[in-house]
Parts: sequence; C-alpha cells; structure tokens
Amino acid sequence: MRIKSGDTVIVIAGKEKGKTGKVLRTLPREEKVIVEGLNIVTKHMKMRGPGQPSGIQKVEAPIHVSNVMYYDGKSKKGTKIGYTFDGKKKVRVAKSTGSKID
Repeated sequence: MRIKSGDTVIVIAGKEKGKTGKVLRTLPREEKVIVEGLNIVTKHMKMRGPGQPSGIQKVEAPIHVSNVMYYDGKSKKGTKIGYTFDGKKKVRVAKSTGSKID
C-alpha cells in the first residue's frame, strides 16, 4: 500500500468524492484507510465501563485504498505515488511533480 498514516488524501470515488482529509489509520490486510472527518457513520455503542458511555456516536468508517489518492499540496491535485532510490534508501515520490514525499 502506498498510502501511509499522516498523508493527506483526496477521495476520487463514492459519496465523499472531491473531499480531502488526513489519514488516521491504515488497514493493510483489508486494503482500507480511515480518513479524518470523512465517511462518517452512525454507530450504536453499548456501555463498556465508566469511561465508555453508551449512545449513538458518529465515527469514521474505512474507505478502500483504491478510492483515495495522495493529495499534493504544491499542485493542489491528486497524484500517483512512485518510488525512487536516494542512495540506498527507498523514498516515495509524487509522479506529477517529481517531488519527494518522505
């Protein structure tokens, strides 16, 4: 998976299309990401103790990684991610601008 936690992504498909957000968590086995403030669902929570109240809560649901694209802040567009070697270190590169991400 080329998207990592902390990356800013733009949604390219689905009901949240065109919105941007920061990746909070990646789920590599399921090939999904959780994006801050996007794909909000209503979840009915049971009381799990004094710190966990019951009720209806809004939480972010995972989005499949194929429906998001890395958002390049310089070009203000989504871009594909490629890899290149800087000495012996492998670094991610934005394909549209050629700038290093990591």
